[in-house]
Amino acid sequence: MRRPAGKPQWTAFRSVLADQIRAFLEAKRALGRKYETEDRTLRLLDEFLVERGVKTIGAVNVETIDVFLKSRARTGPRSYNSLLGITGRFFRWLVTQRVISSTPVRARSRREIQGRLAYIFDAPAARKLLDVAARLPDNSRGELRAPTFRAIFALLYGLGLRVSEAAHLTVADVDLERAVLIVRGAKFGKTRLVPFGPKMASMLRSYMAIKFGPAGAPSSSSWLFSFGRSRKAIATNTIRNVFREDILPKLDIVCPKGTTRPRVHDLRHSFAVGTLLRWYRSGVRPADRLDHLSVFMGHARPQATAVYLTVTAELLASANERFERYARPALDGEALP
Repeated sequence: MRRPAGKPQWTAFRSVLADQIRAFLEAKRALGRKYETEDRTLRLLDEFLVERGVKTIGAVNVETIDVFLKSRARTGPRSYNSLLGITGRFFRWLVTQRVISSTPVRARSRREIQGRLAYIFDAPAARKLLDVAARLPDNSRGELRAPTFRAIFALLYGLGLRVSEAAHLTVADVDLERAVLIVRGAKFGKTRLVPFGPKMASMLRSYMAIKFGPAGAPSSSSWLFSFGRSRKAIATNTIRNVFREDILPKLDIVCPKGTTRPRVHDLRHSFAVGTLLRWYRSGVRPADRLDHLSVFMGHARPQATAVYLTVTAELLASANERFERYARPALDGEALP
């Protein structure tokens, strides 16, 4: 979400809870957690307390927190519950640290009647997305936008990377000889190797030639995705904004019933579903390989991977075809294998 025009850029925690927020984030990150979403949410709380002129910790009461929660435009249950959960965990931590005697968070979570179904990009839709990305024009904020975003979206769809994982790749993380990406410090603070095939290798080699030229990258620590002479990696929100504002309107997508407008994270969903579909078609039992997919995608356990396996019409058709092959002997009066 882009910052409204005229609003000053966030620089540091400044509220009466500034020290406590910093200590909370540092304590959690010391355990290997990234806590990026929590950081962004607590910035909102910090700004709210400053704008309301709250001067003492004792003034951060139930009424204050209720007003804060209502001040955020969180119409969906999941978004609201995330805001509530992060706020609640922070204040419960303050209780354990004996900063306050009881939490001022008393609001209840909203019931999620039906989970959001991800939009699954099939191969033709993914190719169209990459074609649109390849035609992005440069602007005052960045050069080589077309090859940069085409390469990013190719990695998200083709390898199932998280947006933050793609954004934070360095030149040293791309091993073209062994055909692997080194994804460092992912969601759970782990580093993993992600193998890729010849087509992905060709794409990465071409992109790096365009990005760095014949002389190559100035340093192995150079960000793979950045603009111009910037020493900063491309921001994850920039990737999300380009997908939402520059790519999605040109795809003419009609969402099936039960799904909502595609998000860039749905490319990761699409990778998981596409993998499952290929397994079905090749006769592999997905249950036997789910742990492999879990490791590949950087999940702590296979149950987390199962969330991505959305049932699609194509997947149902493949499962039905496979069942028919299995059941055909019985239908023909023969014994099942």
